Amino acid sequence: MITPFEINIHPGEHPTREFLGMTFNMDTIWVTLVAGVIVVALGFWARHKLTERPDDHVPTKIQLFWETVVGAVNEQVETNLGRLHPYVVPLATALFVFILVANWLEVIPSELNEHTHILPSPTGDTNLTYAMALLAMVSVWTYGIRKKGAKAYFKHYLEPYPAMLPLEILQDLLKPVTLALRLFGNIFAGGIMLALISGLVGLTLGPLPIGSFLTIVFNVIWKLFDTMFLGGLQAFIFALLTVLYFGMAGAGDHDDEHHDEHDESTTEETPQPAH
Repeated sequence: MITPFEINIHPGEHPTREFLGMTFNMDTIWVTLVAGVIVVALGFWARHKLTERPDDHVPTKIQLFWETVVGAVNEQVETNLGRLHPYVVPLATALFVFILVANWLEVIPSELNEHTHILPSPTGDTNLTYAMALLAMVSVWTYGIRKKGAKAYFKHYLEPYPAMLPLEILQDLLKPVTLALRLFGNIFAGGIMLALISGLVGLTLGPLPIGSFLTIVFNVIWKLFDTMFLGGLQAFIFALLTVLYFGMAGAGDHDDEHHDEHDESTTEETPQPAH
């Protein structure tokens, strides 16, 4: 009888190629490209449906999908930034949909054998999650500097006390790390579980070969729960945290805008004394 303790798994291994002294994880690269092509195709598909019958006001399924995603992102951006931003909304939407597609590709049965997996989730590789987190945080820092000005933005590192400067800098540097590792850890753990489940194929109970049946059942259950539900949840969390970081970078700015707008409206409504 084979037990799970005898299953030989190799988490974190990738087919690699060397180029100019650098090592590239080929499966992460090609699945990232596949996910990117799917996201772009979904966008063009929605655009085609919008222009196909412009007088038809009944939305198609692809339109409903994009409207739901963009509507949720708009709500979060407006809540945290005080208004819709022409850069933050597309960035958060693109991150959410890309991560969602990249995670859900794991549902497709593409394991040729225990060593060859054609469509593993690329978010189970820190190279991709670090790249996305760095893109998000550099955008956040740039937004904060442009919104407040360099002097006002960097001043917050000295608040409330100048002695907090090292901790404030460390906190900002750790944000992309935690953002990347949160996504990677959940997807990577799911990959380990799938590897453990696939190792149950040879499991027997006396003369009965029950391994194949259990593998199929557990595989379906785990992929529905982990890949579909948790994969979608992780995509939402990554996009939401990105929006929250934008809100923190511009904190106080939109409050000042609302205050100025309130003062202007009050001035307009107050009757001026006649001369």
